[in-house]
Amino acid sequence: MEKSLLEFRFATEKDAALILQFIKELAEYEKLLDQVTATEEILRTEIFEKEGAEVLFALEDGKEVGFALFFHNFSTFLGKSGLFLEDLFVRPEKRGKGYGRAILKKLASIAKERGYGRMEWHCLDWNEPSIEFYYSIGAEALDDWTVYRLTQNAIAKLALE
Repeated sequence: MEKSLLEFRFATEKDAALILQFIKELAEYEKLLDQVTATEEILRTEIFEKEGAEVLFALEDGKEVGFALFFHNFSTFLGKSGLFLEDLFVRPEKRGKGYGRAILKKLASIAKERGYGRMEWHCLDWNEPSIEFYYSIGAEALDDWTVYRLTQNAIAKLALE
């Protein structure tokens, strides 16, 4: 990858179909495509109207080759917001060429510019190529933490108790 060829742009509402396409490509890679229920309309509402997340595209020669979907979280211990990376995906034919690193470097620049205290993300345990990549950029696994989740049904049930 020639650095001069890689550009970044934030998604706009008009990119809902492209965002959904990247989400589906990522889900297929993660063997989770059957779990994707997002639609273009949901993405437009949640990302752009409610400002629930941001999407950054990496472009080579004007064509999107990767994306990152992120939002801010908050660390009570640091007393600062942070950047939570929900999804990072580089198209298969572009992997191993530095695009993932470039996307994370851009996100780090955004986090630094905004005064965030840290960046965090999840990675599937079986995804060894990504795990090795994350270690190579200085990321640390939080082995002493477990991710917990309430699904929509569990939220509804708990809310009614």
